[in-house]
Amino acid sequence: MHAPAALFEPTRLGDLTLPNRMVMAPMSRARADSDGTPSALMADYYAQRASAGLIVAEGTHPAAAGAIGPDAPGLFTDAHQDGWARVADGVHAAGGRVFLQLMHAGRLAHPRFLPDGVQPVAPSAVAADTLVHTPDGRVPAVTPKALTDGAVRELIEDFVRATCRAVAAGLDGVEIHAANGYLLHQFLADNANLRTDRWGGDTEGRIRLTVAITRAVAETVGPHRVGVRISPSNPFGGLAESDPYGTYTALVRALAPLGIAYLHHGETGTELDTAVREGWPTALMVTPLPADRDKPEAAAHSLERGADLVSFGRDFLANPDLVTRCRIGAPLNEARRAGFYGGGATGYTDYPALGPAAPARPADAGPDGPR
Repeated sequence: MHAPAALFEPTRLGDLTLPNRMVMAPMSRARADSDGTPSALMADYYAQRASAGLIVAEGTHPAAAGAIGPDAPGLFTDAHQDGWARVADGVHAAGGRVFLQLMHAGRLAHPRFLPDGVQPVAPSAVAADTLVHTPDGRVPAVTPKALTDGAVRELIEDFVRATCRAVAAGLDGVEIHAANGYLLHQFLADNANLRTDRWGGDTEGRIRLTVAITRAVAETVGPHRVGVRISPSNPFGGLAESDPYGTYTALVRALAPLGIAYLHHGETGTELDTAVREGWPTALMVTPLPADRDKPEAAAHSLERGADLVSFGRDFLANPDLVTRCRIGAPLNEARRAGFYGGGATGYTDYPALGPAAPARPADAGPDGPR
């Protein structure tokens, strides 16, 4: 089917005017230099996709212990900041807008790719029951070091410092990643957060770090430059949440007064989706359920249910001109798994854009491949 007309309407996000409601979701691609500095190739990749209403650039660690894998980008050195400035300049020169996702891997990091002497950290010393990617292949996660109270407070400052660097680099804002099994999600999940201090113990304690980081970042650079991502009930990284409805309705209530630009919600298909929509006061960005294979149809459904923005993952990966293709109903390139993580231009910046006479997609056909 063709994408809904509402998907191409302009909308406000913080102090930005977005030309459409299609968001390029943050996707790890492992194309940074070995020290975490964004590469020139990354600048090309994001500039190619600048027609998105908003780009949320890939998860970027604010401290050395937060790296998710080899060649993941960071933002805690001058070189990192200069690399992200090249990305921001390229996207803006192409007419786009770009936020940066700040992501700490927590217990999903591994000593094999962290700097010498740096160990994975987490809310509690509980190893994830999963395999993690390393230069030597997938290996079992190690038992992380539980963060002390002082280390938690330093972590908040790490996010603030990285946000300041993002703004200094010219990026339009940051998305705080509290989803998909990473550190802030680990604090939210009661099978990973066994703490009994103020950073755990009950719902109020488990949501405290995400709220504290968001508040500190928003107070430093302005709430209009800040978003938060959540993925209730996502089991990635071995997480389990016994009461996602209670946890995330409490988190939404705590974040709502901060007036940040948006909440990025991974749909669950449960009553929690309705509660999030009803409780969130600013822009709501939605990632449709993975089972929604036809993305234009999923986008239409999300917009009808109250979303302001819809994020697209692999479709943007494989189609630098996804907005145009969806607008005219043209066929989509298929994502090539071989180029997902690491490497050079192949499977990254070599996906073709439409030519001047691209055929239209039949109205009853959907986009190719998984999200």
